[in-house]
Amino acid sequence: MLLRGIISILINALVLIVIAGYIDTFHLESVSAAIIASLILSILNVFVKPILILLTLPVTFLTLGLFLFVINAITLMITQSVMGDSFNIDGFGTALLASVIMSLLNALIQRVIVEPLQNKNRR
Repeated sequence: MLLRGIISILINALVLIVIAGYIDTFHLESVSAAIIASLILSILNVFVKPILILLTLPVTFLTLGLFLFVINAITLMITQSVMGDSFNIDGFGTALLASVIMSLLNALIQRVIVEPLQNKNRR
């Protein structure tokens, strides 16, 4: 269980680094900043995200779940405000784009790498 959480944080840090490499308005100071940002984002996803989802449930329902990208962008913006100068997102549009890319990359990594490894270990 702990190993799975650590792997998830490292994967999110890698995804953040990839996004920072491709989007000029998304800045990470270092690999350690990416790991810390990933840790803060994980904490926010546990405590803040469920509250945001509950508060915006009607909008999320009407948009068929697409509003979850906005909630993810909000958690990214909160993360960058907690991190200070080591993590900077230049605007909400960038955070929204990053949240979409993060979701796609996490789904791809989960499907292509994590699930096959889990299935291999179960045999």
